[in-house]
Amino acid sequence: AISYVPLAPAEPLGGVLPHFDLGVEVTSTSIDKNASYWKQISSVPGNTAVPSDLVMPKVHLQVGLPVIPIDLGIVYATIPNTNVKYTGYEIKWAILKGGVAMPAIAVRGAYTQLSGVQELDITTKSLDLSISKGFAIITPYAGYGMVQIDSKEKSPLLNLKDESLTEGKGFIGAKLTFFPFMNLVAEADFAKVNSYSARLNIHF
Repeated sequence: AISYVPLAPAEPLGGVLPHFDLGVEVTSTSIDKNASYWKQISSVPGNTAVPSDLVMPKVHLQVGLPVIPIDLGIVYATIPNTNVKYTGYEIKWAILKGGVAMPAIAVRGAYTQLSGVQELDITTKSLDLSISKGFAIITPYAGYGMVQIDSKEKSPLLNLKDESLTEGKGFIGAKLTFFPFMNLVAEADFAKVNSYSARLNIHF
C-alpha cells in the first residue's frame, strides 16, 4: 500500500528547459478483511473496524530535467483519521524518449519511508520498466517491477520479527492532457493487494 505509485508515462517530462508536474492525487488500496491477520487485529477490544479500502490523499511533484531524459519525483501521503504518513522519492531514466512512431521506454527506481508510527519502521524499494506511446491528447502506459518491503520493530513491547520480502507489481495507466498547463493521470497497480490511483496536475 505504501509502495511508490508512478502515475506517469515512460516519456520524459523535460526538454530544452525543465518542466514540472505538480498535483494532488489519491490512491485506494483494496483490503481483504477476511485475512487472518486483519481478523485478529479487529477482534482486539478498542480497535476500530478494518475498512474495505485504504484511501491515501497525496501531494506529488515530478521534475523533468533539461536536455537529459531524467525525471525526479517526490510524494507525500497521509491516511485520514490516523497518524500514518509516508514520503516517497523516484528517479526515472527514459532509455528511449519516444517519438511519432517510436514508443518511450523508461526504467525507474523508487523509495518510500513510513512515518508517524512509533512502533514500526517500514520502507520500500522498487525498480520497474515501463513503456508508453502518445496518441493526440492521451498517452497510455504500462509497466512491471519488483518491490522490496522491509519492516523493523521499534517497540520492545510488540515482540515482532523483522521482515523483508519482495513482491512483483504490474501497472497500467493513461495520461490525458486537456490543456497545455493541466493534465489528469489514472493508474491501476496489480499485486497481492491492488491499488487504484488518480492525479490532477498543473504542468509548467
